[in-house]
Amino acid sequence: MAKEKPNMNVVFVGHVDAGKSTIVGQLMFQSGAIPEQQMKKLKDEAEKHGKSGFEFAYIMDKIKEERERGVTIDLAYKKIMTQKYQITIIDAPGHRDFVKNMITGASQADSAFLVIAGPSGVQPQTTEHLWLLRTMGVKNIAVAINKMDTLDYSEEKFNKVKEDVSKLLKGVGINPDNTPFIACSGLKGDNVTKKSDKMSWYNGPTIMDQFDKFPAPEQASDLAMRMPVQDVYEITGIGTVPVGKIETGVMKQGMKVKVLPGRTGEGIEGEVKTIEAHHENLPEAEAGDNVGINIRGVGKKDIARGDVICDASDPVPIVEEFVATITVINHPTVLAKGYTPVFHVHTAQVPCQFIELIEKIDPKTGEVIQENPEFLKNGDTAKVKIKPIGNLALETQKSNAFMSKFAVRDAGATVAAGMCTEITKKK
Repeated sequence: MAKEKPNMNVVFVGHVDAGKSTIVGQLMFQSGAIPEQQMKKLKDEAEKHGKSGFEFAYIMDKIKEERERGVTIDLAYKKIMTQKYQITIIDAPGHRDFVKNMITGASQADSAFLVIAGPSGVQPQTTEHLWLLRTMGVKNIAVAINKMDTLDYSEEKFNKVKEDVSKLLKGVGINPDNTPFIACSGLKGDNVTKKSDKMSWYNGPTIMDQFDKFPAPEQASDLAMRMPVQDVYEITGIGTVPVGKIETGVMKQGMKVKVLPGRTGEGIEGEVKTIEAHHENLPEAEAGDNVGINIRGVGKKDIARGDVICDASDPVPIVEEFVATITVINHPTVLAKGYTPVFHVHTAQVPCQFIELIEKIDPKTGEVIQENPEFLKNGDTAKVKIKPIGNLALETQKSNAFMSKFAVRDAGATVAAGMCTEITKKK
């Protein structure tokens, strides 16, 4: 089965209760991906939980706990066909506790919708979400101003929120003039797949139109094969099945692969037995595909979330230390040498220590403004040297940009984000 349309991964991010899951559910329903009778069942269930109107969110929030709490905890993936693309929608949690899943979602995305609830407008986490998207290399962002039905579909109120969001976009280096702002209501279905008749003043795209306005994703298929492991399942009759997104390269059945760092840091070798996506067996899969695979010679105890499955003839480096460019987003005081927070790199989480602050950089021009600063504070961009405490698979921006980005988290908040520019490999 050949893929007719290129795949594009689109993440929906935003504050908790901005209505992301409802917009996505409505998209699925209106585009015919969800049959009527299933919708009716979800509607009944929502009413039973006393959550009338949550039926669209239920399409995405599969997990029982999420249904009862009405909050998205994990990432959900859904397929939708547009004129140009096969879209994989990643519905990322907005809730504070779940930011690490959101980082994984953002790191897998080509484009993003930042969903803002019209009535509440910009929230404290909106800036953090924007920084994360930026640092994770998501360049194409559209802003959906949702819940317009509760603002009486007012142009004036829409423009007020648009103005506030535009200020934030400028702050993270995104030009608001080139950013689409969509007036919509996920609950009522306005401007989701069909033009709303309630906002004659709005002449922009619907959410569905916007998918096709995003530029085609960069093709990463010609780089070395890398698949960071998102989860590992035990499936009866098949065995150990790691799942994740192939970040770069092409994976083929029969290919010799290496799982790194693995439990030991030395990695373990195996051979790709089967590749499956959406319950179909594939002879090969390429960058951008979310797949589950089975590897001959690799069992449950050999592989975990955070490992990278790579081409055995061109394995991912395990780093002794690395140099990176970072931006401090949200540190309670100042960031100094010796600081050891947790680094989130692709799907891995590894504590790393800042061993040298090399220079402070002007983020707009890239010029050095201070050598060997004593400390870094919020808003600073700098070149730093970092030592992982443990085994970390990482690449430079130059050799593989998709495997070079990371977020730095401490005590439940994203402190900084950045990308690796030089590495010293482990001996």
